[in-house]
Amino acid sequence: MVAHALTQTHDGASGWLAALEQKYSPEHLALLKQAVDWLETHGNGLTADTGAALIDQSLGTAAILAGMQFDAETVAAALICTLPEPSLSSDRIEPALGKPVSHLAQGAARLHQMDRFIAATQPEGQDQSEALRQMLLAMTDDIRVVLIKLADRCQALRELASGDPAMRRKVAQDARDLYAPLANRLGVWQLKWELEDLSCRYLEPDTYKQIARLLDERRMDREWYIEKVIEQVKVELHRDGIATVAVSGRPKHIASILAKMRKKHLDFEEVYDVRAVRVLVKDVKDCYHALGLIHSLWQPIPGQFDDYISRPKGNGYKSLHTAVVGPENKALEIQIRTFDMHQEAELGVAAHWRYKEGGKGHQIADKVAWLRQLLAWKQEVADSAELARQFKNELFQDEVFVLTPQGKVVALAQGATPIDFAYAVHTELGHRCRGAKLDGVLVPLDTPLKTGQRVEILTVKEGGPSRDWMNAHLGFTATSRARSKVRQWFKQLDHDSHVQEGRDILDRELHRLNLNNVNLEQLAVRLKFAKSEELYAALGRGDLGAGQLTRSLQDEFLPPPEKPLVSAPRSRETPSGLLVEGEANLLTHMAGCCKPAPGEAIVGYTTLGRGVTIHRADCPVVQRLPADKRSRLLKAEWGNAGKNVFAVLVEIAAYDRQGLLKDITELFSKEHINVIRVNTLSQNEIARMEFTLEVKDVEQLAKFLAKVAHVRGVFQARRK
Repeated sequence: MVAHALTQTHDGASGWLAALEQKYSPEHLALLKQAVDWLETHGNGLTADTGAALIDQSLGTAAILAGMQFDAETVAAALICTLPEPSLSSDRIEPALGKPVSHLAQGAARLHQMDRFIAATQPEGQDQSEALRQMLLAMTDDIRVVLIKLADRCQALRELASGDPAMRRKVAQDARDLYAPLANRLGVWQLKWELEDLSCRYLEPDTYKQIARLLDERRMDREWYIEKVIEQVKVELHRDGIATVAVSGRPKHIASILAKMRKKHLDFEEVYDVRAVRVLVKDVKDCYHALGLIHSLWQPIPGQFDDYISRPKGNGYKSLHTAVVGPENKALEIQIRTFDMHQEAELGVAAHWRYKEGGKGHQIADKVAWLRQLLAWKQEVADSAELARQFKNELFQDEVFVLTPQGKVVALAQGATPIDFAYAVHTELGHRCRGAKLDGVLVPLDTPLKTGQRVEILTVKEGGPSRDWMNAHLGFTATSRARSKVRQWFKQLDHDSHVQEGRDILDRELHRLNLNNVNLEQLAVRLKFAKSEELYAALGRGDLGAGQLTRSLQDEFLPPPEKPLVSAPRSRETPSGLLVEGEANLLTHMAGCCKPAPGEAIVGYTTLGRGVTIHRADCPVVQRLPADKRSRLLKAEWGNAGKNVFAVLVEIAAYDRQGLLKDITELFSKEHINVIRVNTLSQNEIARMEFTLEVKDVEQLAKFLAKVAHVRGVFQARRK
């Protein structure tokens, strides 16, 4: 309120400057004098958005910042930042006031312009306060610009005490939703409480007056009461040997009282922290010692003691809270904590603004703590250049905040393009994006966006994205969300074509086998697919071979023969060396699903038209046979198979390197194994190879797998 008193006491710019003679050096006063002259020259006769004279409102804003002991450059920028744009051009201001003042004034002017644009375009009933706060912080590289804006809004509310009611309500609503929480987040308490109180006074005048009457005392009286309590607490603590102590307090302002009543559903009589005192001591032992002393001084109020030291809050907050009946029988809240606890509560993970704002903005806690620390020790920095360097805003350098044509704020990663913006708004808008305008100017789709720009996407009625958008190196997209959406679109496009192709393959096979009314869901389950559409897609992609489909259709839907078909007169062994139910010379063939080899336990399965299919006994296809088909299984065993070879499928995985395939093929030659099919794929430096081999028996296969596992780089070798 010191700054407010300045504007009331001194009339005109000369009086305003005279009030600052004790606060600034002659050099800084000269700069402020030049800024005042610039304001009077270019702002004479102009009015501010509140309807007040522009000069008066600018002097009031600058007085607020001067009262908070900000540097002369910040105060000078506050004097001129609301002037018309031609008066703020760099080539005019820099020769007169210097580059730092010019930079700050232009930054504050940008915030004023954005404020007006948001007011004109913000969608009705849509709360974007948090996004707007972040955008305002991101629009400048110097946090002092935001503080100038906060001081300007505080002065605007003062000017509107007798101004236009509609404008007063609009400015008050913006202050409550946007600027007061921002001041709270940055720790600018002097501005925070005044923004909240004046907003409450203008938006809810009846409620404000009711709370004021209930308090039954003026703010100055309450402050005097707190000072008296502080002195009494200090004396008692020192008398009892607690030497290292700091006691502070301030009365709770009306808007804060009303907010607490609403949040906790309390009556006014139940709000015990209308007057509050905070006691800081050296260690935890002293906290409880001080608590005992205070309870011996004044009577505790039942049910109002909280021990957050032994049971900290979820956010790490530690403190003792108690409420007592203080002097003059008035309720008084007292908080007791150590200096370290206070540091943690004010600047650490339990920062005050976190639970005051309901937990919003956790991702910027560390940076906000840094800013609040700056505000605490800015008075110790004498060099303006050093202060300006420290005040550079680092809050949202990794994000950009842009606006839709309707005024909605969209947050994107640094380097985001119009395509990223389109996908952030809506997936279909991204798919149909063909062009973009930034602030009404047509730009290429790979143009990086900047905070504060208004983005308009040009679309087509039909069509989809380009495959180039998935390539991060081409610069069309900077966010993983956009690339993922493009990838999904093409995957779905390919999926639809694969499904249709697979459907055609299945129809042709059903026609060839003369099968009608086939249960496709049953077929899909047999082939390990959840539904028929997945079966079609696998056929279309080639993941499911036509031979495997044919065998499954025959095994599942063709009727079994009455007895196995015989291809020759009975003899003990077949040419292949196989015995089925003790009989030889039966028409047999090896199952392609498990490719049995001599030495392995086997079983036969009767099919129609193809004789007996030989499976491994542990083949998954055999294990999953339903009960009504297990009668078609036949006992089978190997006979004299020494002169025959059998095909098996082997899978090898290795770290890819030059000469890997050459080393493996040399091993085939040494082991006298013939390779009839090869399929290799190298991806992400991993080589995966499938070989169809001709082996005499399981022993020869096992010997090869053991040797190939010792080839350099191979980490997996198995029969598939």
